[in-house]
Amino acid sequence: MAGQFSLRPISSSSSSSSQSSSSSSSLTLASRLLFLLTLLPLTLACFAFLLQWRGGLNDPVTRWSPDQHEFPGMSTTAPSIASHSSRSDCVDLLGRSHSPAFSYYRDWKFDYGTDLKPKICITTSTSAGLEQTLPWIFYHKVIGVSNFFLFVEGKAASPNVSKVLETIPGVKVIYRTKELEEQQTKSRIWNETWLSSFFYKPCNYELFVKQSLNMEMAIVMAKSAGMDWIIHLDTDELMHPAGTREYSLRQLLADVPSNVDMVIFPNYESSVERDDVKEPFSEVSMFKKNYDHLPKDVYFGNYKDATRGNPNYFLTYGNGKSAARIQDHLRPNGAHRWHNYMKTPNEIKLDEAAVLHYTYPKFTDLTSRRDRCGCKPTKDDVKRCFMLEFDRAAFIIASTATEEEMLRWYRERIVWTDKALNLKLLRKGILTRIYAPMVIIQGLRNSGIFSSVISSAVQNTLAKDQFLSSVESSNSSRRIESGGLSSRKVGINSGDFQATARKILEIVDNLSDLSAIPPLSPPSLDEDVPVPVDT
Repeated sequence: MAGQFSLRPISSSSSSSSQSSSSSSSLTLASRLLFLLTLLPLTLACFAFLLQWRGGLNDPVTRWSPDQHEFPGMSTTAPSIASHSSRSDCVDLLGRSHSPAFSYYRDWKFDYGTDLKPKICITTSTSAGLEQTLPWIFYHKVIGVSNFFLFVEGKAASPNVSKVLETIPGVKVIYRTKELEEQQTKSRIWNETWLSSFFYKPCNYELFVKQSLNMEMAIVMAKSAGMDWIIHLDTDELMHPAGTREYSLRQLLADVPSNVDMVIFPNYESSVERDDVKEPFSEVSMFKKNYDHLPKDVYFGNYKDATRGNPNYFLTYGNGKSAARIQDHLRPNGAHRWHNYMKTPNEIKLDEAAVLHYTYPKFTDLTSRRDRCGCKPTKDDVKRCFMLEFDRAAFIIASTATEEEMLRWYRERIVWTDKALNLKLLRKGILTRIYAPMVIIQGLRNSGIFSSVISSAVQNTLAKDQFLSSVESSNSSRRIESGGLSSRKVGINSGDFQATARKILEIVDNLSDLSAIPPLSPPSLDEDVPVPVDT
């Protein structure tokens, strides 16, 4: 009995000791685990801070900073970016230029002529001012265009505008002078029948002929500059390379099969929602989609709602614009298409990419078009001046109505004020929202790039004026008003152009009887277009 009793305390003591040891071990393990859980986030945070401080991380802010070479559509394989001093970091972060010397996108000159593949150029005939041409040029530089051939007259040819344009890398300014007109009257297409039906008519017809003649000269310049693709575009139009990963026109054309000669971009038309728009590229985001990008039943089923009492589905043209591969025997076929003297071009039409046409986006566009045309505001006379019905109606209103009547007409015909209708057509897919151009151009403007270009051009001009002050009289003769610009100022070497023209004329004449393709309206309800029937 005594032995049994003496064993119980020993057993109880041993059990207590074992439980105490197990409890102590558990507490130690828990404390260590808690310590590791606390230390791990702190270590990772410190590691991330060190990497970012040393430039090893590419966070969303540094990714889009001007010190980075990449930008949608502008990536290259050989970046060379100059380092910035620490005192300019704050200025750069605020998007302001610390140097007035071509600090494009804050020290980014967009000078990628040797890096871009394929090389894309745009040619245009314009009389617009810097408020329109600068955003237009730099937007297209961002999406991959390297060269621009600007045929300027009017406001665009004035010294204050043209001197700025001439300083932008990749931009060639060609003035409409007597020398240029004489060269063009000796060109091949001037003496061909496909364009002759548009000759000797005012306003839109005259512009159409000028555009075609300028496109012919631009082909020669594009070949000389080593371009791969050429596009004719107005300065109220923006390329919209939808469907590409980088929002890149360069990437889009790089993916085109090598046997394709021409790429057609259907046009979308701006649908302004206010009558006080000042900067369309930065303020307009709603567009009406092209017939080619819509199911036929959707297009014709919503035609009346989309037209809103206007003559056609689009206010102006609906047959898009095109890009042509630079090759021998290329020629323009009006402002919207290209052709080839030796073959029928192999063309494709894109399913997503488009041309955004900002059509009458400002109320002042009514009077500005009126002031550029001397036709009588009658139904018969406007037919010889304008190709499209809406342009004719707009000219008559702008010429005969009071400003109050014009504004009321503008709101009824152009401004989309019915929010319920807008929402309905957005849901149907007739209307669409496109923000990319707006974001890009607003970013360029906020970066100070446009003001930097202008200030740099002013400084260069002042330096030249001081240097050439002794020959001011000879400088004045170079102004566009005198009409005495040299062939160098025109932007094309007359000897080279004539030699090329002679070479072209030696080609076997293989012309077709087809007329140039003018701006055309989209299909209407009156046209015999088969509509698919749901079964």
